[in-house]
Amino acid sequence: MTDLSHDKATLSPLGRGQGEGENLAKFGFFPASRPYAPSPGGHAAALSPGGRGINDAAFAQTPSARDYIELLKPRVMSLVVFTGWVGLLLAPGSLHPTLALTAVLCVAVGAGASGAINMWFDRDIDAVMERTRRRPIPSGRVTADEALSFGVFLAAASVMVMGLAVNWAAAFLLAFTIGFYVFVYTIWLKRRTPHNIVIGGAAGAFPPMIGWAAVTGGIEPASIALFALIFLWTPPHFWALALFRRQDYARAGVPMLPVTAGERATKAQMLGYTLALLPASAAPWWFGAAGPIYLAAAVGLSVVFIACAVAVWRTPDGVYGPAKRMFGFSILYLFLLFAVMAAERLAFGPAGL
Repeated sequence: MTDLSHDKATLSPLGRGQGEGENLAKFGFFPASRPYAPSPGGHAAALSPGGRGINDAAFAQTPSARDYIELLKPRVMSLVVFTGWVGLLLAPGSLHPTLALTAVLCVAVGAGASGAINMWFDRDIDAVMERTRRRPIPSGRVTADEALSFGVFLAAASVMVMGLAVNWAAAFLLAFTIGFYVFVYTIWLKRRTPHNIVIGGAAGAFPPMIGWAAVTGGIEPASIALFALIFLWTPPHFWALALFRRQDYARAGVPMLPVTAGERATKAQMLGYTLALLPASAAPWWFGAAGPIYLAAAVGLSVVFIACAVAVWRTPDGVYGPAKRMFGFSILYLFLLFAVMAAERLAFGPAGL
């Protein structure tokens, strides 16, 4: 990043007043001071409690619909919603199409709400990371208060609609997922431990269980198998990203595993998780949620994923081509697994499994 030390203002945690930030820092949520945030005009500016640069009044503007959509993290949300829909499709029983659509929309809105609240809390570190500094809050397009209000409203609405229209078991799981992502991962773990994504990643593994519960009203071994598949996939997926974004995380003070343990230890962990995915990917077939076509696809895709991890392991530290390819393939891997499950169910039905 360009050196802006000649025009630098201290940023208190989360853009709050200095005293409030120091009090929250005592509880270990984040360091007592955070790096400054570059404003869109190219000058460093402290963030006001509302989240916009104090000196950026001329830049302030009314947020657009696109800005609010960006708060929902639509690229992340799309895969979450897809896995939730597949969980609903695979569940035994049936759900009226209108209620099924309502359940999927509630999962989408709940996931987006989590993303908006995450952006509200992480606006200080988003401002100094290259990957996130153009997000709506650090770029001054949406205030922190607007993002928080938007996220809380969507979270509450998604849970209430799920409960009233579908069932309260699915609503409880959705509420738990949102709470887990916001309070356990975002606020508690992300800035405290390199195991943040191992534990916190469970939030992204719940959507198939929510979809399943929308149909059945409960939790069953097959839905837990779908959860376990995503849970074990999450660490190698994010650590591949963290390897080639290591300096970004280090500059923001986020203790991702490559920052705290080094690249070699991270690569070893990635290889271990991809090996564990081989039997885990077969679990949906074992518990009757998927058929032989899926099983063949799961074994083949998992072998390729392991090969990607081996390539990363064999690469010298500081060379990130294989990590970038593994990150890209990891998204394709999870999508294809759930796509094959869905296609097999639509083509052959439960009786053909």
